[in-house]
Amino acid sequence: MASETSTAVGTPVEQFAWKGGALAGFLGGIVMGAMLTMQMRPVIEVAIPSMYGLAGLPAGWLVHLFHSVALGIVFAAVVGALPTTVNSTGKSAALGVGYGVVLWVVLAAVVMPVWLGAVGFPKAPPLPNFNPTSLVGHVVYGLVLGAAFPSLRDS
Repeated sequence: MASETSTAVGTPVEQFAWKGGALAGFLGGIVMGAMLTMQMRPVIEVAIPSMYGLAGLPAGWLVHLFHSVALGIVFAAVVGALPTTVNSTGKSAALGVGYGVVLWVVLAAVVMPVWLGAVGFPKAPPLPNFNPTSLVGHVVYGLVLGAAFPSLRDS
C-alpha cells in the first residue's frame, strides 16, 4: 500500500511595513519634539514624562520619541490595511496630516488629560484639551510621518 505525505500549505501572512513606520514616526517625532521644546516646553519637560512617573527634558524626549515610533507603526498598519496601495508622497502626506489630527483629538485632547489626572499630576490640563499649538505639532508630526513613509516603507 502506497502512502502519501502531504504538507499543509497556508497562505503567507502579509506583513505591513512596520520598520518604515517606526523610522518615519521617529523622524516626525524629532520635528514635533523640537517644536514642543521651543513652543510648549513644560509639556515635553513635565507633563509627558509625568505620565510615567518621570521628570525632566531628557525623559520627556524619550517618552515622546517612544510614542512617536509606536504611533508610526500604527500608521504603517493603517496604510497597509487600506484597499489600495499608497505609493505617492502627496497622498501619504495627506493621510499623515489626517492621522495627526486624529491623534490630537483622541490622544492629546482626551487621553493625556485623563491619564495625567489618574496619576495625580497637579496641573492636568482640562478635558478636553483642544490646544491649537498642540494641534499644529500633531499636524506637523503627521505630515513628516506621511511624507517620509513611502520612501522608508521597505526599510
